[in-house]
Amino acid sequence: MFGMGMQELIVIFVIALLIFGPKKLPEIGRSLGRGLAEFKRASEELKEGLAAELAAEEERARPAAREEPQGTTPETPPTAGQEKRPEGTHETRNV
Repeated sequence: MFGMGMQELIVIFVIALLIFGPKKLPEIGRSLGRGLAEFKRASEELKEGLAAELAAEEERARPAAREEPQGTTPETPPTAGQEKRPEGTHETRNV
């Protein structure tokens, strides 16, 4: 825990016991525990909110990347050796 061993924790506990006394120490421990739990809960909510926002942003960006302008179809120009066939004719000739 934070790079401290058991001896350091005992020394800190003894100092806190001397400063605050045996009656006040359990109250301080409880309030510290509640504060840590609230902090953990808030950080989890923040993480979930950011993850949801990121997913929504990706979802909005995904369909825009897939859409093509309507009415136009992308055509590649014929390369050497390829000829464009008329669209209405389907007969093959051997010359």
